[in-house]
Amino acid sequence: MNQLETRGTEQKAENRSASSFYRTVWRWHFYAGLIFAPFLVMLAVTGSIYLFKPQIENVLYQKYYEVTPQDDRISATAQINAVKANYPDASITKYRPGETDARSSEVKIATAEASSTVFINPYTGKIIGELSDDDRIMNKIEEIHGELMAGTIGDRIVELVACWAIVLIVTGLFLWFPRKKSTGWSGVLIPRLRQGKKIFRRDLHAVPAFWITAGMLFLILTGLPWSGFWGTSFQSVATNQGLGYPPSIWGGEAPVSAVQTKDVAEVPWAAETLDVPKSNVEGLVPASIDDIVSIAKQQGMDPSYAISIPNDPAGVYTLSAYPAKAENEATIHLDQYSGAVLADYRFDNYGLVGKVVALGITLHKGTEFGLINQLISLAICLGIILVAVSGFYLWFKRKPGKGMGAPKGPPAKSIKWFILVLILLGILFPLVGLSLIIVWLADFLIIRRIPAVRRFLNA
Repeated sequence: MNQLETRGTEQKAENRSASSFYRTVWRWHFYAGLIFAPFLVMLAVTGSIYLFKPQIENVLYQKYYEVTPQDDRISATAQINAVKANYPDASITKYRPGETDARSSEVKIATAEASSTVFINPYTGKIIGELSDDDRIMNKIEEIHGELMAGTIGDRIVELVACWAIVLIVTGLFLWFPRKKSTGWSGVLIPRLRQGKKIFRRDLHAVPAFWITAGMLFLILTGLPWSGFWGTSFQSVATNQGLGYPPSIWGGEAPVSAVQTKDVAEVPWAAETLDVPKSNVEGLVPASIDDIVSIAKQQGMDPSYAISIPNDPAGVYTLSAYPAKAENEATIHLDQYSGAVLADYRFDNYGLVGKVVALGITLHKGTEFGLINQLISLAICLGIILVAVSGFYLWFKRKPGKGMGAPKGPPAKSIKWFILVLILLGILFPLVGLSLIIVWLADFLIIRRIPAVRRFLNA
């Protein structure tokens, strides 16, 4: 064989290898898209609605929220006593004074059956109304968005979808990347409108997908810290690596407690695993809620703060502000008898990881920069819906009469680099790794042993 023939043989081998790799990426993108696209649409729709939670709730619950400002407010104690008189069998768990003069106060109550919020006019002490947590529409939207209203199982499914969406993004970018130098911008950055329906259908999926890639990846990465498995593990690693709470936040020695702040109050992500200190029990009379409100003002809490009320003699008052802007977040534990500050943890105290996650969460929720933030996030969500629906439509129009229409899977030895990438993703995102094992078992035990199924899936 001369040198020219050798070079030609090598070139053919390289082309076959490149083709195998391309078909493999396409095949994984194809099946991952078909399986997870419906979930992505659901997350995008619920996310689009949840972005406008403040505006929606202000309209829905206007009669509960708004009061006419007057010269003097009655004390927080008097407001809570009014609630106790009307709900003698309920326990008081939280008090929220309201962030403006025209905003009602809120008292959270709990019974053996449920928890709800009682709204009070802070100037007259009149009870305006009551809303059960289960009846709040945005709570339902959040429950669907975060766990499909299916508890832990739903949470794991949402996390799995988010992780596989990263795989979809990576494989999609590979498929989108132009391989012909003469292509130009058409079909890459702008869709081709005059080259037939087939081309337009492809561009309607690939081009918008490219434009929303960064935003979609951002929403996924900023949503993962909330997830039950990956998020909890990430939070534990960050805390254990010394990226958690500096000694300066404690009024004395840092406590060691089995109770975490998220168990007693709704607090920012960075403060969720903060150990809850104990009050110094010496037969003293507990500080009144009025004293705690005064301390909150002295400590410069954001006006949107709430006070979680202790339910045992050693418990603490917890002040938590979880406002629109991450930099105004604060979590303070107070001795319930002396009112002494036992811990004061704010955005400025967060480590780098805590600050990045806190900012990511407020950006994810669309609150950090107000309406601009909401509109940009809405555009990304609508883009996700467009890409998912157009991808399904693209498959439906190309689908052969028999079979799924996926590219044939090449032998494993010819795609070893792709398999290595999947293994790395499986390590980085354990639920992806678990799902890959399930896919492998299904392939080995079912698909490979049933010719009709193998033909249908083009395996």
